[in-house]
Amino acid sequence: MQARSSAPEAAADVVTRQLGVSGSQDRTGLRNMQQLIQLRWIAVVGQIVTILVVHYGIGIALPLGPMGAVLAGLVAFNLGSQLWWKRRAQVSNLAMLIGLLVDVVSLTLQLYYSGGITNPFVFLYLLQVVLGTVLLRSPANWIIAAAAGLCFTALAVSPTPLQIAVEPGKGLADHYVQGLLICFLLVAALLVVFITRIGRILRERDVRLAQLRQRAAEEEHIVRMGLLASGAAHELGTPLSTLSVILGDWQHLPTIASETELHHDVAEMLAQVARCKSIVTNILLSAGETRGESPVETTLHELLDDLAQEWRTARAPESFRYQRHCQDDPSIVSDDGLRQMVFNVLDNALEASPAWVALEADCRDGQLVIEVSDAGSGFAADILERLGTPYNSSKGRPGGGLGLFLSVNVARTLGGRLTARNRPQGGAVVTLTLPLSAIAIEEHGDDE
Repeated sequence: MQARSSAPEAAADVVTRQLGVSGSQDRTGLRNMQQLIQLRWIAVVGQIVTILVVHYGIGIALPLGPMGAVLAGLVAFNLGSQLWWKRRAQVSNLAMLIGLLVDVVSLTLQLYYSGGITNPFVFLYLLQVVLGTVLLRSPANWIIAAAAGLCFTALAVSPTPLQIAVEPGKGLADHYVQGLLICFLLVAALLVVFITRIGRILRERDVRLAQLRQRAAEEEHIVRMGLLASGAAHELGTPLSTLSVILGDWQHLPTIASETELHHDVAEMLAQVARCKSIVTNILLSAGETRGESPVETTLHELLDDLAQEWRTARAPESFRYQRHCQDDPSIVSDDGLRQMVFNVLDNALEASPAWVALEADCRDGQLVIEVSDAGSGFAADILERLGTPYNSSKGRPGGGLGLFLSVNVARTLGGRLTARNRPQGGAVVTLTLPLSAIAIEEHGDDE
C-alpha cells in the first residue's frame, strides 16, 4: 500500500515512452520509487502505532517479538532502498516489482501474527493489487495480483498464532467491526485520492501529447517548406546566372554605355540579380546544401551592425532606429538562420508600421536579446495566444503568420525563444532571446 500518490504518473508515462520521451519515463520511475520509499516509512510508523494501540489499548495480546522482527526487516530494506536509489538515475520494472513484493510479504507476515483472515485489515491486499496494476507493466502486474491471492489463500488455510473473535451482533461495539470500518474508510479515502490523481495526471498527459503532436506537425511543415524552398532555389539558379551574364554583356555595349541613365538601370538590374543569387545561396545553406562557402567568422558587434545596415539598405524604411548595447564583443560564427530570422521579424514590423521600426540588441547573463519594435496596430489577442503556429495571422496584422512561425522555430533550433507583446503606447515588440553559446566560437588555450 505504499506508492499511491505517485503511481498514476507511471500510467501517464506509458504513452510518452512510446513517443520516445525516455527521459520522462526515467524521471517518473525514480519519482515513483522515492514516493514508495517515503510511504513505506509512513506504513512502518502506522504499523507501530496500530500494534501498540491494539496490544496495550484494546488489550489483545499480540506476539510483539515476531511482529517487531518483521518491522525491523522492513525498516532495513527501506533504508537500503533509500541509500541505493539516491545514486541511481532510473528505475526498472523489475526493481519496482521487487519493492511491491516485499510490501505484500511484510503485510502477509503481520496479518499472520495478528489473526490472519480474521484481521479486518486483510482487505489491504486490494490496494496492493491496484497499486501493482498502475505502477507495473504486464506481466509484472499479474505477478503482484497472483502473489496477493496466494498469500490470502495461505492465511486462510494455515493456523495462525492469534484468533480474533468475531461477534457482529454487537455492531460497532465489536472490535472486529471497528477494525473493518477503519479499514473501509482507509481504503475508500486512498482510492478517492488515487483515482483523482489519476484523472489529473491523465489530463496533464493529454496536454503534453497534444503539444507533442503540434510540435511534430510544425516540424513536418518546416521540412516540407525547406524542400520546396531548396527545389525552387535550384531551379532559380540557372536563369539567374543567365540573366547575370546577359546583363553583364549589355553593360559593355556601346549603345548602353553611352546612355548614362540606361547604363545606370542595367547596373541596378545586375545588383538586384546578384542579390537574388545571394538569397538563393542562403536558402541552400539553410537547407544544408553548401556551394563551397566556409563558415564566416566574425564578431557579435560586426554581425549586428552588418545585419542592421543590410536590412536598412534593402528595405529603405522611412525611419529606422538601431541601438546596440552589448559591451562584450565575442567571436562568433555568422549564422544565416539568425540573419534571416531577424529579417523576417523586421519585415513583419515594416509591414505593420511603414513609418517607424526600431531594432535594439543587448547582452544579458550570457543571452543575446534582440528587440524589434513598431508603431503599428499591435497584435490581436488570439495572435499572441497562438504565436508561432503556421498561418496564424489576421487582416488587422499583416505579415503576422508564416514569417513569425519560421522565426519561432529557428529560435527554438538555436536553443532560444521568441516572444511578442503589445506596447502601451501602440505597436508591438517582438523579442528574440538566444544563448550566445549557440553562435560563439569556443576559445581553446595553448596548453601544449
